Amino acid sequence: MIYIENLTKIFPTGAGDIKALDGVTLHIEKGEVFGVIGLSGAGKSTLLRCINMLEKPTSGSIKIDGVEMTRLSPNKLKEMRKKIGMIFQHFNLLSSRTVRGNIAFPLEIAGVEKTKIDEKVDNLLNLVGLSDKADSYPSQLSGGQKQRVGIARALANDPKVLLCDEATSALDPQTTLSILELLKDINKKLGITIVLITHEMFVIKHICNTVAVIEQSRVVEQGPVLDVFSNPKTDTAKNFLKSITLSELPEDLKQRIRQLDGFKEGKIVKIGFFGEVTAQPIISSLVKKFDVDANILYGNIDNIQKTPYGTLVVELINSNGAVNDALNYLKELGLNVEVIENV
Repeated sequence: MIYIENLTKIFPTGAGDIKALDGVTLHIEKGEVFGVIGLSGAGKSTLLRCINMLEKPTSGSIKIDGVEMTRLSPNKLKEMRKKIGMIFQHFNLLSSRTVRGNIAFPLEIAGVEKTKIDEKVDNLLNLVGLSDKADSYPSQLSGGQKQRVGIARALANDPKVLLCDEATSALDPQTTLSILELLKDINKKLGITIVLITHEMFVIKHICNTVAVIEQSRVVEQGPVLDVFSNPKTDTAKNFLKSITLSELPEDLKQRIRQLDGFKEGKIVKIGFFGEVTAQPIISSLVKKFDVDANILYGNIDNIQKTPYGTLVVELINSNGAVNDALNYLKELGLNVEVIENV
């Protein structure tokens, strides 16, 4: 659906050239929700603006549905952009127009007949749950409602691709969740391909099928969300994961571990569970198989796209040297095992 090859964008300045994108290559399949995560200034927004050619790449290729975007004439680019909807962090609504008027605006520009506009707008209002707000103005709406208007407006021309530029960054957590659920519903009902940039790992966890991690203008890691979560390969990905997994021990847990004594024959380990193994009685099997004592200090289970994952911090004790065998057993099961030595 979207094939980006060796994309580079350089901004010339008086102080020298700034390379905002450096050889970015991404393949986004039709109908998937693809997330791009990175810190501010990493190149996320530039990438999104290059996809719809609001920024012209310095070099590289962008193909959408088989069309090379970088070679289109202005008129053909204008037509192609109708297939690409975009929603923004700060909504960008027209304050002088009602909700209905904002959603109708791109249809009016496209020259669609009024009766068809009215029918289309009614359908979109129903889709985003704002039928009762049709005659309200943006100043009368909450942030979540404004973003729903932005989403409806972006869908007005029946695009094949929806670009989301930090679409939930200005919203509170509960509203963020409702918007993500709406986007998931739209993706399922319409089969639209969604490209979403964010600096929040929660957003990636909740909605995306695939994720790319961008750092200093380059994609440093990409793959299915579960793969990146279960086995992050870069420090950037690991740092983002700290917000939703126990990748760093809380201070109160560290204090509890410091107070433990008498486990000279054992170890304190952090165990990461992903997928079906989460539902298996791993710890009880470990106790029986290796005759170790297991003191669970911390436990948590969550879900990524309906796939369960969890973290356990366990004190394993045995006076016969069986703890290392127990750890090897856990690793053979495909679990992430980390011995906590310095807390």
